[in-house]
Amino acid sequence: MHGSTAMAQELVSGLADVARDSGADIAVFPPAPYLQAAVSAADGQLAVGGQTLSEHASGAFTGELSGSMLTDLGCRMVLVGHSERRSLFGESDVQVAAKFAAAQQAGLTPILCVGESLQER
Repeated sequence: MHGSTAMAQELVSGLADVARDSGADIAVFPPAPYLQAAVSAADGQLAVGGQTLSEHASGAFTGELSGSMLTDLGCRMVLVGHSERRSLFGESDVQVAAKFAAAQQAGLTPILCVGESLQER
């Protein structure tokens, strides 16, 4: 939970210039409130993704983001299984697998996070 709209726009705009000039593939995963600003600043030069998504396509899940909501905003990717989501929110391997499938069904590229937490390392 860091940042501001202005920070997201400035960061993404700068990275879009780098991607354009270098031909590098770059993706950013800003907090949900800044996704639309990031997509706009990316100007098609880099991918923008969500930090998480719900395993549910729709329904009464207050505060959650569905894969279709992310694609509607212009996201192309989403993080799934981040260690913070696992440790702080108790996401299990089963839930992570469901989120991975939900991302694919929504046409997003899921980025599966694997590995240990900082404490385990």
